Amino acid sequence: MSATPVPAAHGTRRRAFLAILGRDLWVTFRHEPVAFLAQALLQPLFFLFVFGRVLPEIGAAQGSYGSALLPGVMAMTAVTVSLQNMALPLVIDFSFTKEIEDRLLAPLPVWGVAVEKLIHAALRGIVAAAVLLPLGEVVLPGGVHLGDTSPLALVGVIVGGALAGGTLGLVLGTAVPPHRINIVFAVVLTPLLFTGATFYPWAALDSLRWFQIVTLVNPLTYVSEGSRAAFGAPEHLASWAIALGMVASIAVFGAFGLLGFRRRAVD
Repeated sequence: MSATPVPAAHGTRRRAFLAILGRDLWVTFRHEPVAFLAQALLQPLFFLFVFGRVLPEIGAAQGSYGSALLPGVMAMTAVTVSLQNMALPLVIDFSFTKEIEDRLLAPLPVWGVAVEKLIHAALRGIVAAAVLLPLGEVVLPGGVHLGDTSPLALVGVIVGGALAGGTLGLVLGTAVPPHRINIVFAVVLTPLLFTGATFYPWAALDSLRWFQIVTLVNPLTYVSEGSRAAFGAPEHLASWAIALGMVASIAVFGAFGLLGFRRRAVD
């Protein structure tokens, strides 16, 4: 007697989930593509230009530094774009526009609404990171070298990094009061960028052992090292450590983020 309604309920939830996600993607890539790309790519593009082109040309860095920098900047972009596009809209939705209340009326469980926003934010991070490849070909003096790159590994790392950034954004967006979000972003993003092995390989920190250990707390470190491994860099963290760090980051931040989202939604 109860067997037939279950598929229907699952089908309704699936359609509602895809409809909300499709609407968000339509708004992003149909009505806001220029604003989205400008916001997402301005900082990483300048990183590539200044550190990857200007410094080598004036002799302040090695000529190959740009190629070594690109994997870290792609990882940083995937993580930070997803984080920002998760945290800021959540703060606005819960505190000002109350748009989240309309989404909670959809035939979805509370966690389904959170997962939809997470996937939307992660997709934005993935697109922004992918766009850096053709931009790097233009900006970097020697272009982008993909000879030893593993495409599947690179896709997996960028997707994992975007999800890790999105789950961290879920925690911040549900735990931080609206009037504190700018302060928290300044406190969180700066250490995240500069302790995440973005501008240097993790193995190169052997002479700064204490700092090398500190960077292991940062989820961006595993994404940066995974991106280097996918590009075929000779030195990077062990593959098992990269996978473990990314999965652990997604699991821990995701669990705390979903609990925080449920608490805010019920309140």
